[in-house]
Amino acid sequence: MAAEGRPDIPRWANELNPDESPWLTIVGINEDGLAGLGERALAAIRQARVLFGGMRHLALIPEQPGQERRPWPTPFERAYAEILDLRRQPVCVLASGDPMFYGVGAKLAERLSPAELRILPAPSSVSLAAARLGWSLPEIRVIPIHRQPLAKVNLYLAPRARLIVLSADGRTPAQLAERLVAAGYGPSRLVVFESLGGPRERRFEGIASAWSIGECAALNLVAVDCQTAGAEATMAANPPLLLSRRAGLPDAAFIHDGQLTKRPVRAVSLAYLAPRPGELLWDVGAGCGSIAIEWMRAAAGSQAIAIEPVEARRAFIEQNCAALGVPELRVIAGSAPAALQGLPAPDAIFIGGGLTVPGVFESCWSALKTGGRLVTNAVTLESEAMLLELHARLGGELIRLSVEQAAPLGRLNAWRPAMPIALLCLSKQ
Repeated sequence: MAAEGRPDIPRWANELNPDESPWLTIVGINEDGLAGLGERALAAIRQARVLFGGMRHLALIPEQPGQERRPWPTPFERAYAEILDLRRQPVCVLASGDPMFYGVGAKLAERLSPAELRILPAPSSVSLAAARLGWSLPEIRVIPIHRQPLAKVNLYLAPRARLIVLSADGRTPAQLAERLVAAGYGPSRLVVFESLGGPRERRFEGIASAWSIGECAALNLVAVDCQTAGAEATMAANPPLLLSRRAGLPDAAFIHDGQLTKRPVRAVSLAYLAPRPGELLWDVGAGCGSIAIEWMRAAAGSQAIAIEPVEARRAFIEQNCAALGVPELRVIAGSAPAALQGLPAPDAIFIGGGLTVPGVFESCWSALKTGGRLVTNAVTLESEAMLLELHARLGGELIRLSVEQAAPLGRLNAWRPAMPIALLCLSKQ
């Protein structure tokens, strides 16, 4: 089948010349400089008319006559246009370790055809650290704090988890130790590597609760062997919450003022919302943000927008998303439907409040992508009547949950029912 008839094949695939040599080579380089490079990488550096790289990497390469050396511009995004302007002459880009692992290689590969680009990776800093520690790479979670808030670490905390944190600067290890202690992971072992793979490589080890190094070299990463205090921690006044990535976190995991979708209902609602990697959720009338937060915890790369009119509750959302490891959750001040204007189209919508406000459901349903899911809950008779009308018109699944919990009654225990909640779960065809 011809490439032009295949939507999965990029347009440039028809234009590839198998005899064409790549004009751009991306060379992965570590702190040992030229000594760690193979012949192909050395040749690419020698033959380049223009050599791009950070000042640290350029300093590792001896200057040679006729070769232009360009440090990365500020802002960095300008570098891509500068490189593409040099098309059809030999250009070499120096990148840390493996250029395709949180590196410049992936961004350039998005902009060029494979025929124009050659990538010669070196071991990444993560690979070097794993080799020093004897850790299996598939069992490690890498967290790029040089690109994300440190609060992202909280998403991956679990007993016996092994993390490698790519630090933002020399203060990251101390800040990470403080965060581990606050989350109940004070006994965790930290290993800080500075300038991995070079002559200035250094290593520091310690326990998070006893960490005393305020600042390390700016170029560092931190390996974390996550540990809690064990059985005795459950006897403490405030034992650590050991949280699953599955739906239905304990209600105690959230700061709230009572406007919280309770755990059993939240678990059912999320099951119907069906979080998938990379998808976007609108949490309309978000309260303390529990649905949006659990959506983002459930699937890699998922996104959410929490729409909440009450300032105090927006503050709860900010605290909860940081504590639960999804600081990138976007919070919108305002009420639906007006606050929905201009937002990116969602893959799923949860209406937790404001269903009976004129225009809220219609605006949500109109914005929802084809194939998207919408879940809304109802407690009052008025909102339940609206669910009945919507179900008659649009179909979907209409269910009613009645939850009872055991509670003391005198010297004994009895069942105490919560208010029943109706759920309408729709899929847009």
